[in-house]
Amino acid sequence: MPADRGDHKVLFTPGPTEVDPLILQEMARPVIGHRGAEMQEIIKDLIPRLRPLFGSRAHDVFLTACSATALWEAALRNCVARRVLVPVCGAFSERFYEVALACGLEADPLHVEWGRSVSAQAVSDMLATGRYDAVALVHNETSTGVTNPLREIGEAVRRHGDVALLVDAVSSLGGMPVDVDQNGIDVCLASVQKCLALPPGFSICAVSPRALERSAKRVGKGYYLDFVRLKGFFDRNLPMATPSVSHLFALRAQMRRIETEGLEARYARHRSLAEQTRAWATRRFGLYAEEKARSNTVTCVANTRAVDVTRLIAGLALRGYAISNGYGRLKDTTFRIGHMGDHTPDGVRNLLGAVDAVLEEGGA
Repeated sequence: MPADRGDHKVLFTPGPTEVDPLILQEMARPVIGHRGAEMQEIIKDLIPRLRPLFGSRAHDVFLTACSATALWEAALRNCVARRVLVPVCGAFSERFYEVALACGLEADPLHVEWGRSVSAQAVSDMLATGRYDAVALVHNETSTGVTNPLREIGEAVRRHGDVALLVDAVSSLGGMPVDVDQNGIDVCLASVQKCLALPPGFSICAVSPRALERSAKRVGKGYYLDFVRLKGFFDRNLPMATPSVSHLFALRAQMRRIETEGLEARYARHRSLAEQTRAWATRRFGLYAEEKARSNTVTCVANTRAVDVTRLIAGLALRGYAISNGYGRLKDTTFRIGHMGDHTPDGVRNLLGAVDAVLEEGGA
């Protein structure tokens, strides 16, 4: 059935995802000053709520008015002194590697066939050379619908001494566990427009004591995203610079909603939505990602029927829904369905019914 939101198309893209109207109302609150007691109270309230989301008891948590791409740069500039290893298994992990080079760092890719997950043993073998002091990993690769084995990779990194683990959890934080403490993650970063279901333009990260020690020794790391400088402000419950106040209102409200649902229930809901979508995709098309690595937040559907993906997306738009085509070199051979954030089984069922209707009417 078509979505009933006027001209708005309900977003089942891999990000941004759909934002609840109540959260949008929070964004419309009157703006407050960023140096007053009210701002301090908001940050003082938010940080303890965010730590369980990361799975950390003691990491510093920083709130930044930027996309997660900026936090890639921050993690790399603050924590890499010698050379960074970047497992590349899709378009976004490939970009993480490109950012490392753009920051003037020594970096090597560990290439993995697209659709497959990163092998912890392969990471361990590369680290055994002793060349690296950091690993930069994308946990959930949205271009391929692959989730990398974070626990196993974390164990491999810890076996090699003083190697920092920098993790992009952009499309996993809030939809599946990242367990920062348990997995030995030094920097875990995410933007809010995916599993946290907020409007884009804001990001958060958890930073370990070891990452802060490294940051203190680094030069040329910039100003705005200097971890030591950020800590100096957030220790006083203040933003380092003028933040997106509206995002802070929305994040506070959304964290309360997440706590009401419960993290384990939220993870279970994401698993259920993924299973629902994968079952449909298996019947109608096929799945691009290998079975053991399929994401619980985004499904990359293999276009085995060679439908016109552009026409399919246009047909869905007429019915009030948005999904995404394949990314980069997968543009026409796949399409992607994001089932993250606050989506429900009924919502996914309605979307998949709309896809079926477009296909049956010959609209793709």
